[in-house]
Amino acid sequence: MSDAFVSTYQDVTRVRVEDPGRIARLLARRSRRTVADTDGSVFIVAADHPARGALSVGERPYAMASRTEMLDRMREALAVPGVDGVLGTADVLEDLLLLGALEDKVVFASMNRGGLNGGSWELEDRFTSYDAAAIKSAGFEGGKMLTRIDLDDDRTSFTLQASADAVSELAAHELIAMVEPFMSSRPGGPGTRVVNDLTPEGVIRSIHIAQGLGTTSAYTWLKIPAVAEMERVMDATTLPTLILGGDPGATDPETVYGSWRQALARPNVRGLVVGRTLLYPADGDVTAAVSTAAEMIR
Repeated sequence: MSDAFVSTYQDVTRVRVEDPGRIARLLARRSRRTVADTDGSVFIVAADHPARGALSVGERPYAMASRTEMLDRMREALAVPGVDGVLGTADVLEDLLLLGALEDKVVFASMNRGGLNGGSWELEDRFTSYDAAAIKSAGFEGGKMLTRIDLDDDRTSFTLQASADAVSELAAHELIAMVEPFMSSRPGGPGTRVVNDLTPEGVIRSIHIAQGLGTTSAYTWLKIPAVAEMERVMDATTLPTLILGGDPGATDPETVYGSWRQALARPNVRGLVVGRTLLYPADGDVTAAVSTAAEMIR
């Protein structure tokens, strides 16, 4: 049996049919990189939205529907100098692994994708992807968990408990727990769209809740949006923090880049975790968008 990488998407499917054990063998011999191997700043490209049924980019509801197109864009982004690694679910990470795109990359695994976009149970975000033991076995750097907090939705308590357990389990394996908290609500009532509170006060409150999860915070990092008054927001924590990309259709690129620059000026902000904003830029130039973000960090 071969342990070689493949070059086509047809070969990815062929390996999954004829030699699925190659995935484990390639993980075992993968050239690994950790955050300790960086200069203290981290730039991660995210590709875990599809597993939650979130395929839209701006006004395009099915922009991420093509897996091969997304993988093309991911591979282009990961090849840009200054990109440290990737965040994804098992299906995406294993496709990239077979294609050789995870070599010498920092890899974070997405853990809870069960809060499907638009679902009535969306805020009870079940852990349906990686667990701590699988992340350790794969040789990845840590796990990321979305933790949305709606004080009017009883399901929130289950999400908080699951996130706390994941933080503790990751720490027991000496793996980073990347917690992405939001104060959330359904302003239109039950069954309507979930909206995140992006005011400084809302983000500050979410930070305090998130950093208290688990039996230790020794391995906890935060993933939060760039909002107004980032100096005051980041004074809420001493934890290493990464800035997320946000909705690529929300505003113009220069405004988004400006908000990232302001956030990155804070000493406990250690980098970016960005997905759709850079993978699907309005002008279609993935390399240029990713390069712009990389230059902000270094």
